[in-house]
Amino acid sequence: MTLSLYDATIPSNLQVLRALDALLDKAEAFAAERGIDPATLIDAKLADDMLPFGYQVKSCVAHSAGGVQGVRDSVFSPDRSAWPTDFAGLHAAVQGAIATLEGYDPAEFDTLATAATKFEFGSYVMPFTGANFLLSFSQPNFYFHASIAYAILRAQGVPLGKRDFLGVPRMAA
Repeated sequence: MTLSLYDATIPSNLQVLRALDALLDKAEAFAAERGIDPATLIDAKLADDMLPFGYQVKSCVAHSAGGVQGVRDSVFSPDRSAWPTDFAGLHAAVQGAIATLEGYDPAEFDTLATAATKFEFGSYVMPFTGANFLLSFSQPNFYFHASIAYAILRAQGVPLGKRDFLGVPRMAA
């Protein structure tokens, strides 16, 4: 069995991004039901030295659609712009990433596997192939930030379970 770069990245990114969008719905409903200012959840952290929930969501976008764009541009640098500060903005970011990923042609996407790609942060540079960047750098970061976003909401009392994180698995027909 051959697994293409597209198959190894895009379907799973879409599955988790859709689950993340649903987590945003649950967080927003939880805040409304409890009379909690949405900023309380969006600014929530697991630890003082961690970035907040809003950043975690933004990073899922950056390491999915943004990671692919980095490979297409031959360079990925951390997005240092502000993250959305309301649920509408977080939904828009996630839904934009979903739309971008849904637009890729699998055969065209697979040509990115050998593309010279580098991660740059100031003077720090890490060289990759497109496949190695997406699978060994961007994808682990994507899952890290998705799991932290989930954990922050759980720590804030949002009633979530494992199925909420997993979203809809891709089962045999």
